[in-house]
Amino acid sequence: MTSAPTGEFAETFDYVIVGAGAAGAILAHRLSADGRTTVCLLEAGPSDWRPFIHLPAGFIKVAFNPALTWPFSTEPTASTHGRRIPIPQGRTLGGSTSVNGLVYNRGQRADFDRWAEIGNRGWSYDEVLPYFKRSECRIGPGDDRYRGRGGEMANTDMDWFHPICEAFIDGAGKLGMPRHPDYNGATQTGVGYFQRNIRRGWRVSTADAFLKPARSRRNLAVRTGTQATAVLFDGTRAVGVRCLRGRDPATAREIGARREVILCCGTINTPKLLQLSGVGPGGLLAAAGIPLRHDLPGVGENLRDHYSVRVVARVKGSVTINELATGWRLGGQIARWLLGRPSILAVSPSLVHWFWRSREGLDAPDLQGVFTPASYREGYVGLLDGYPGMTCGVWQHRPESVGFVRARSADPFEDPVIQPNYLADPRDREVLLGGLRIARQLLRLPELAPYFDGETLPGPEVQSDDEIMDFAHRFGVSSYHVMGTARMGPAGDAAAVVDDQLRVHGLQSLRVADASVMPFMPSANICAAVMMVAEKAADLISGRPAPAPGSPPS
Repeated sequence: MTSAPTGEFAETFDYVIVGAGAAGAILAHRLSADGRTTVCLLEAGPSDWRPFIHLPAGFIKVAFNPALTWPFSTEPTASTHGRRIPIPQGRTLGGSTSVNGLVYNRGQRADFDRWAEIGNRGWSYDEVLPYFKRSECRIGPGDDRYRGRGGEMANTDMDWFHPICEAFIDGAGKLGMPRHPDYNGATQTGVGYFQRNIRRGWRVSTADAFLKPARSRRNLAVRTGTQATAVLFDGTRAVGVRCLRGRDPATAREIGARREVILCCGTINTPKLLQLSGVGPGGLLAAAGIPLRHDLPGVGENLRDHYSVRVVARVKGSVTINELATGWRLGGQIARWLLGRPSILAVSPSLVHWFWRSREGLDAPDLQGVFTPASYREGYVGLLDGYPGMTCGVWQHRPESVGFVRARSADPFEDPVIQPNYLADPRDREVLLGGLRIARQLLRLPELAPYFDGETLPGPEVQSDDEIMDFAHRFGVSSYHVMGTARMGPAGDAAAVVDDQLRVHGLQSLRVADASVMPFMPSANICAAVMMVAEKAADLISGRPAPAPGSPPS
């Protein structure tokens, strides 16, 4: 396989963006907004017309649908008890914002300050805050020094409440967790309801918020069902993309980029595409039979993910989502949704958050916990238990364990090797152990006693540290928050793939703008931070000056 153009381009645009997800949709909107700059947006998946994409409760119907996701899985390790962990990623317009759990969560100030401290100029919290605000249309209370009101992406508060959630929040408060209405404001610590990308009962994806208003522009071309198979180069300058429709070699075509190629394929597909194009570790490419164009050792390295473990209890004395989602009760919920009233059809899968510390003495939370008055059958994706249940899950904010994404061959349709190395670092095991003990304690709060009817997972027989960690190894799952495989860092950073302008080191006219550029994991679900990266990338690419730190953009 070669990554040089073979002839005349079928089409040529100013910019070619690969991937129409959280970042790509925003960039397509921003870069084409002047009506003159031509942009081609390539998406391997289909359009987002399916109704279950837009219905929040449809999450469980789309998150594992191979027609709408990349059905990736990790390599097995002893830390996952020999299991392959499913790690699906969005594969439709809107990408993962069309299939995810709808939570809007930015992370802590220290996360982004750490990015800047290693040499990434312009990426401190104060400097990226205006970009968080640019996308956001915050509907509800919040300090406008931190929250955006005029953006495209709706952000709303929970409107469906359950007595078990209220009991959980009240009880957590008595353990010291303050009730916190806005974890995306000045501080994160506390417990409360998640903020969601839901508006008037419908999911809001980046396809809804950014692509739909831009699709009528003559200077924007959106190509669905079109998979990029290589970045094309003239020497060290990216000049276009080779792509296919479906898997038919007869559909191969080359699309030119006058100014830049921008990769927004996500943490797994971005390094894979770079490697297929001959950009990556020389030894890996040689072993995969891919001609080397540019030796860049960091491509595909630094993979991190949130490893989540859940504790489940049976419920008494209350109707939970398990029962509301079946039979006549489901009919009632559908009727409420159709009438525009609060309903389980328009909630995120996790209702309540708790950001807390795994041990005493920490200045800030190192855990994210979730709670919902529902439970799922073990071993069945998306199938609710047949009895009333509630779930309290937890993961470590900033995992130290790192892994990799590596192409297996030159075949663009072969899944890469994905190895997050969950819990390989002993610090991760220590934090998760502390988090699981807190999660179990929370389910046994006096306030939940009227509802608690016994722990079903892991079960009361599991008590020692070794037993709890064995449970974590056997039952933990991905939170689908993969990041870091095209790490941002200065030229002196041997592991860096892009600079602080998101340009690939050693190459020209090639940038990356997605979760793969994050050097360290934010203390959050990563979608909000990906949208921030895209907003900042739009300014960097267009040559617009950055807004004043901490102030709203003009």
